[in-house]
Amino acid sequence: MLMRRRKVRIETERLTLRLPAHSDYRAWAALRDESRDFLIPWEPTWASDHLTRRAFTNRVYWAARAATGGTALPVFLIRRDDQTLVGALTLDNIRRGPAQAGTMGYWIGAPFARQGYMREAIRAVVHYAFTELDLSRVEAACLPENAASRGVLEKSGFKYEGVAQSYLQINGRWRNHVLYANLRTDRRGRTDIG
Repeated sequence: MLMRRRKVRIETERLTLRLPAHSDYRAWAALRDESRDFLIPWEPTWASDHLTRRAFTNRVYWAARAATGGTALPVFLIRRDDQTLVGALTLDNIRRGPAQAGTMGYWIGAPFARQGYMREAIRAVVHYAFTELDLSRVEAACLPENAASRGVLEKSGFKYEGVAQSYLQINGRWRNHVLYANLRTDRRGRTDIG
């Protein structure tokens, strides 16, 4: 299933979720730089050119190709009342055929943490994944000690599924991750989703 670039726009109560654009560079670089200490413990090691315009331009081109090709849905979280970038979420590794699944990753800028923005975005992208992309399963993983990430996943209807050993390199080390999933037709019991 192909996604057209202009049509990837998801509205929530406070946010517009859309593909990154070249004009987002300054806001993105400033927010990532300002949030560096907040993000680094939970992310892969940043490349030496991570915050450069060139790296961002490559990210924008990748996002457009991935969305058009149906392999990923990378969106920026834009606060609607003032057009401020607050974070990003990517539904990546979209698998078709028998799997009909994708893997979600996300980050929020330090000034916007713990205000419900990521929960709002996750719920909207999961709904979009199930209704527009016809996925059956959305997966996510985080470090076991990342209580904030575990909490946002659980409050967004994801359920714990287990531990993956040495799942990702985070901040330069191979780390175990706890695995979560949200299923379109979940028979595993009640969730908080209303």
